[in-house]
Amino acid sequence: MTILTFTIILLVGAYLAGLVGSLTGLGGGVVVIPLLTLVFHVDIRYAIGAALLASIANSSGAASAYVKEGITNIRLGMFLEIATTVGAVIGALLAVYTPTNTIAILFGCILLFSAAMTLRKKNQVALTEGSKTSEFLKLNGSYPTPAGPVDYKLKNVGAGFSIMTLAGILSGLLGIGSGALKVLAMDSTMHIPFKVSTTTSNFMIGVTAAASAVVYLQRGYMDPAIAFPVVLGVLGGAFTGARLLKKLDPKVLRYIFCAAIVFVAAEMMYNGFQHKF
Repeated sequence: MTILTFTIILLVGAYLAGLVGSLTGLGGGVVVIPLLTLVFHVDIRYAIGAALLASIANSSGAASAYVKEGITNIRLGMFLEIATTVGAVIGALLAVYTPTNTIAILFGCILLFSAAMTLRKKNQVALTEGSKTSEFLKLNGSYPTPAGPVDYKLKNVGAGFSIMTLAGILSGLLGIGSGALKVLAMDSTMHIPFKVSTTTSNFMIGVTAAASAVVYLQRGYMDPAIAFPVVLGVLGGAFTGARLLKKLDPKVLRYIFCAAIVFVAAEMMYNGFQHKF
């Protein structure tokens, strides 16, 4: 296979990854890493490095639109970034010394968890009473709706902060945004409305990925020949997905994608146990 052929196939694959990731809310990394490792047989650490760069580009593009609409809770995002950034650096350092087969097995487990999270019931109710911590840190907010702004308050800030640290470690270790864990922390634990939790999570993913990417860059796991087409493809697919989302039924897409993710997770875990990475 020539370099040009490899680049074109990778660009198309990354575009589809960004498109599907945008439509399902799981991000492009959950598709890009299996694509690189299972199809192109790229070392999983180089695949993670490319996926982290794609996460930064993807988050920067999508997050700006959500911030402009006033849905994202920026103060909450910056507060929780303290946890995810520290976790991301720890995870990236662990990844350097963790066997690639172990990383593949962990990646498969997180894929299964992410698939399950997309099918769970979402929290749409805004709390009217919050905790003293959220009041003290001024983390409560509001988001726009057709009927007018809706105020919401937060609970269990400490527990959410702890889960975010774990999300950061997994992000640095596996190269994915860990959006499922971030939404779990904000949606289920802190009782933030789903729309706010997903947009705030998207806002945070880029910063978390940037912290991890520095470590991968220093270790030499950033290959421009792989990263450049992946970033371009995922970013283009994400913008296309944002436009298509208004016309398509996301529930059907989630069911289809979950089935595909379970298959990919099983393949990653099988290859990990067979020491094929």
